[in-house]
Amino acid sequence: MEVNEVDPVSGRKTTGHIWNGIKELDTPIPRGVLLFLIVTHLFAVLWWVLLPTWPIGRTYTKGVLGIDQKTTVEASVKESAIARAPWVSRIESLSYDEIRADEQLMASVRTTGHQLFGDNCAACHGREGKGRENYPDLSDDDWIWGGGPEAIAQTLAVGINTRHPETRVGQMPAFGRDEMLDRQQVIDVATYVSSLSDPSASTAENIDQIDKGREVFRTTCIACHGEDAKGNPELGAPNLTDRRWIYGGSLQRIIASIHGGRQGHMPTWDERLTPTEIKVLALYVNDIGQGKP
Repeated sequence: MEVNEVDPVSGRKTTGHIWNGIKELDTPIPRGVLLFLIVTHLFAVLWWVLLPTWPIGRTYTKGVLGIDQKTTVEASVKESAIARAPWVSRIESLSYDEIRADEQLMASVRTTGHQLFGDNCAACHGREGKGRENYPDLSDDDWIWGGGPEAIAQTLAVGINTRHPETRVGQMPAFGRDEMLDRQQVIDVATYVSSLSDPSASTAENIDQIDKGREVFRTTCIACHGEDAKGNPELGAPNLTDRRWIYGGSLQRIIASIHGGRQGHMPTWDERLTPTEIKVLALYVNDIGQGKP
């Protein structure tokens, strides 16, 4: 094929290249594309000049405007801190009860606390604090370690079953696995515990089993859960007479808890959050938990 041959269909010259019988036309780049490339290259050069761009050893070109994201963020954080300073200082100086009595301060607590909760707690307890399987619901008034803001702040600071020297320590022994109770005793006491929160679980057919389970409970469980089975916040022992369960309240789940034991874990936050943030978060959690101690 000759170079500069004119294609009879399009009227354009060819390049002289043929692929599988297809002749390549000598088609120029559209002017719009060329203009776009020129403009973008000029824009890139201008951007390099105006803003931080090129790394140079341990530093980088600063740009003639002298701005970057770091300085922008630092300025924003500084402005936010200045705006928050008045109510933050009051949070630091006032007691929990005084803060809870001040609706204006509590409005700030709810806004900031919601952000702190979403960033640090929602992964386990859910965005609204309602918990999920194996993680407690913080939006009710049922508490394991106490629901007052002081108690919540302590739990946040030291965690549960952590390496912190003052950590809260709580563990449900594995009564079945470690052979402290035989299989039938585990089933009996689980049936009794089930009847405490669900009276309909007590029937004429299992009344004898419940009585046997009550005796097992008295000799095995009251040290933590109390004679009335309402739990003990000092030990982190939950109330067994309501229908609020962390690991499930069905008979099979109760049997699994008694047989294999339970040992929850909550990280310590005293190194990640400031004392003021922990105080705000404790007030927020107490507030979503219906503000009850």
